[in-house]
Amino acid sequence: MEKICWANTDNFDESEFVVLGIPDESQSHALRKGTEEAPSKIRQISNLRDSYVRNGTVSLGRPFQGNEKKVHDIGNINRTDIEKIYDKISTSSKIPISIGGDHSITSQIINSMANTYGKISLVYFDAHPDFVSSAANYYGSVITDVLSRIEIESSIQIGIRTPEQEELDNIKKYNLQVITPFDIAEQGIAKVANTILDKLGDKVYVSFDMDCIDPAHAPGVSVPVPVGLNSNDAIYLLQKIAKRGIIGMDIMEVCPSFDIKDRTSHLASRIISEVLYSSGGT
Repeated sequence: MEKICWANTDNFDESEFVVLGIPDESQSHALRKGTEEAPSKIRQISNLRDSYVRNGTVSLGRPFQGNEKKVHDIGNINRTDIEKIYDKISTSSKIPISIGGDHSITSQIINSMANTYGKISLVYFDAHPDFVSSAANYYGSVITDVLSRIEIESSIQIGIRTPEQEELDNIKKYNLQVITPFDIAEQGIAKVANTILDKLGDKVYVSFDMDCIDPAHAPGVSVPVPVGLNSNDAIYLLQKIAKRGIIGMDIMEVCPSFDIKDRTSHLASRIISEVLYSSGGT
């Protein structure tokens, strides 16, 4: 399988970051299908659009700032292998960058990583709160499914703009902080970034649903919602969080079959690169 262009070592032991795909959408209820195609498509597009060959030498279109990290791409894994693989990654002090797949995968990742790290500060980029509690173990109940594994007081949601009433009730009940696109427009991105950084604990996991970004910038997602974040603001926040330090990240819900000229897959590749180069460690 083609590796993501940012991978630069075949040696797991020497790597700082581990990229892996989880091509599974078995717990999605979305009308749009095809997120299982995302891991391979994002890798393919990264090599087509973020790398260049001159005189037989490959050169990456790397981020403007930051330092290169040792990155190992282990390929795709089955959903049933998440606990085993993430236990190996976490106990080896590597930082996983996971590509889904539907967003319910995140609950399995967090529940697995919490076995090593204890309770986690969760930064959850999404158009939807995914805080349904009347149903479980699907892409709309992620927060409910990880409640016992996260520190709710040091966790935050970003980009939310289409909550159901049940989710609003749960957000209020558990006092989960939410930043909407309108908060960013009103307060400015620098102030919002400071709010996020002040909120977080010392074990930060970032889950990034691509539908947090406005469909004008990321049309190829399973559940698009207008009035979202622009790509610059989203990446600015990710840079700040990564520089502070993360224990892992995922990118979910890219739906290549509904994309326009692979725009969303390319943006996902750029997001991965910005996190890799910005990261200050754990």
